[in-house]
Amino acid sequence: MHKKKSICTLVLDLQFHAGLSQNKLLSCSISSETVLLCYQLQGTKIVDESHDQDTTDLHKCISFIAKNSTVADKSNLCILVLGALGGRFDHEMGNINVLHIFPNINIILLSNDCLIFLLPRTHNHEIHVERSIEGPHCGLIPIGMPSTSTTTTGLRWNLDNTSMSYGGLISTSNIVEDDKVTVTSESDLIWTISLQN
Repeated sequence: MHKKKSICTLVLDLQFHAGLSQNKLLSCSISSETVLLCYQLQGTKIVDESHDQDTTDLHKCISFIAKNSTVADKSNLCILVLGALGGRFDHEMGNINVLHIFPNINIILLSNDCLIFLLPRTHNHEIHVERSIEGPHCGLIPIGMPSTSTTTTGLRWNLDNTSMSYGGLISTSNIVEDDKVTVTSESDLIWTISLQN
């Protein structure tokens, strides 16, 4: 398998983020020995995962956080991933797949234009929209399997026990109408909402 040539690192200030105890660097593929040495000189422990080419860099990072966090209930973790969107489409899809792989961790993918997170089928969801910075455009997209029944409130075009699937209807280009959006579905959904610049 082809090795990546870009720098991909996760630097965690572990005193602050995810309840971890010390600074670590997760190295997926470091192409610059200077960058690696710089982190080592600052006392950062290097965890080299570049040998694993079967998972994405984000998958490795989320796994690391989940395994090393002192937070007992992983659903209390909230991981904000900057730069996960807006590049190559295959990377974006890989990052969205990570949301589906870790449904019990609140992972938010953020770009300059939008944010995305998973709405697991195991919950009824209440999304509080900060309308001064979020919206108005939003979407709900089934992931992993079609949705035979999705119901929403708070949108211009609410869904009422609506079926959604690729090749059929998916709820894109919807508009947030209220400060609170509710979503109930029997399948996992991706929620996406635009950000105002």
